[in-house]
Amino acid sequence: MKLCTVIGARPQFIKHAALEHALSEENEIEHIVIHTGQHYDANMSEIFFKEFNLKKPDYKLSAGSHDPNKQIAFMRKKIEQILLDVTPDFLLVYGDTNSTLAGARAAEELNIKVIHVEAGLRSFNMEMPEEFNRIETDKISEILFAPSQLAMDQLASESINGQAVLIGDIMKDMVELAHQKGLLKAGKEDPHYYATIHRPYNTDDINRLLQILESLDALDERVVFSLHPRTKKMLVKDAIDLSKYSNMHFIEPVGYFDNLNYINNSTALLTDSGGMQKEAYWLKTKCITIRKETEWTETLREGWNHLLFEKLNELQDTLHQEPGSYDETLYGDGKAAQKIIDYLKSIC
Repeated sequence: MKLCTVIGARPQFIKHAALEHALSEENEIEHIVIHTGQHYDANMSEIFFKEFNLKKPDYKLSAGSHDPNKQIAFMRKKIEQILLDVTPDFLLVYGDTNSTLAGARAAEELNIKVIHVEAGLRSFNMEMPEEFNRIETDKISEILFAPSQLAMDQLASESINGQAVLIGDIMKDMVELAHQKGLLKAGKEDPHYYATIHRPYNTDDINRLLQILESLDALDERVVFSLHPRTKKMLVKDAIDLSKYSNMHFIEPVGYFDNLNYINNSTALLTDSGGMQKEAYWLKTKCITIRKETEWTETLREGWNHLLFEKLNELQDTLHQEPGSYDETLYGDGKAAQKIIDYLKSIC
């Protein structure tokens, strides 16, 4: 079997690491990797290849930062050219980025079967580019690996044509690996909150971004704030003096396992990320998601995750609310990558 995978952004490198790790035990599957270069900052890309000891991508594009439509068109054209040479049996894509949709469309054009890992998720906010990307990719895909029963139900309700398969979330594989290898440091001796903000609706309006920073700075514990390149760019553009936020410690983006440890050892996570909401849950760290919606709605149960967008004045009170019962089985058993491999072998 010849499997081609398209990756391009930080969350995809993490998911890809889980699959590549599982594939290292296989000799029946030839694996070709295309890196689109959608995330090109070293702290958002190269650091993960070194940390996970991933093989060098077979092909690397230079998508860079462009208008989304131009970026998708560029990636699609380049991926089509590669697929014509490689002629894989399947093209696998993860999640909801522009790289995901570009890869799916390129494969569709060439009648190559598309596999979508993380299928069936919906935020029901069509203003999010990610929502459009994931819906369109699901429509194109032949095999849809879903992370939860809710995602399976959503695919059924939309009468998606492809074959939906429940495998759990592949990012849980990596958290389980971190546990197994003893890479998580125990203890919360230094009380602090951990924060990451990067989505356009929180960063592109400088007044909104400053409102978030001021709200975080007023909290009762120190805030460690990881500066995403997009967020840093906006702050530099407006010459914002970060030293005035006396209760905040700003850091550059860190590697995957360091990031897990920041989540694990914090009192709570404050984020607008998708994947980190799940990581916080698996690490039993409370999460406040600074968004109006989430595609990971199961994390909202029992108060482990809260949505907070307009009413940032309620942030402190929300942080003090204790979560309820915990579900060890949320999003699977941490063996999603092996389930992908087993399923593909069963149909070939």
